[in-house]
Amino acid sequence: MKHVTTSFFGPFGQAWKTRSWKFQSLFTALSIAVILAILTRFLDAIEGRSGVVLADPVLHLFPPVDLTWVTFLIIYSCVLTCVFTLIRSPQHLLLALQAYGAMVVFRMVAMAITPLDPPPDMLALKDPFVEFFGTGRTLTRDLFFSGHTATIFVLSLVSPYRFAKRMYALSTALVAICVLLQHVHYTVDVLAAPFFAYGSVQLVHWVRAMVGLPVPSSSSSE
Repeated sequence: MKHVTTSFFGPFGQAWKTRSWKFQSLFTALSIAVILAILTRFLDAIEGRSGVVLADPVLHLFPPVDLTWVTFLIIYSCVLTCVFTLIRSPQHLLLALQAYGAMVVFRMVAMAITPLDPPPDMLALKDPFVEFFGTGRTLTRDLFFSGHTATIFVLSLVSPYRFAKRMYALSTALVAICVLLQHVHYTVDVLAAPFFAYGSVQLVHWVRAMVGLPVPSSSSSE
């Protein structure tokens, strides 16, 4: 058991011994904490503003269906799988966190300049994580772009493992379908999410290269 545990956490332990990775980890963790704290206040603020209702011909094709538990089963399964697999590849785990942080910043900017009201027949998606760490308020105006869809696609982009990349890509599509069927988002919110996810990953790559840090390869492997 000791040998298995050591070999499993070996890469993480080795990375933690290096000053550069330790500094990156602490800086990333602090940055994520600050970004999420700002996000909490930001989401609470946009819930108090009014926006416009978009005419969405796709949502008009079907009535809303409550898929909350299906959606979060997919999302949190992907997040747990990411943590479990990327412990063996600490540089990619760090990249995933940094890209997630960049994506959240992009999302706050996007929401700030696109005030939207939710689809009239929305069935609210109650995120247990957001509500626990936030104000407990059910969010309805955090629309453009879909954060859940973008988060899963970020995992697909940064994972170095072929099977995981495919699973995350499929999960991205399933989450996108779920939030549309529930009328939680407009179609444009979902379609834009992968592009912002890609931009977030590329931004992190560019910043890392600019400061002389290695950029982990995202080439698929078993």
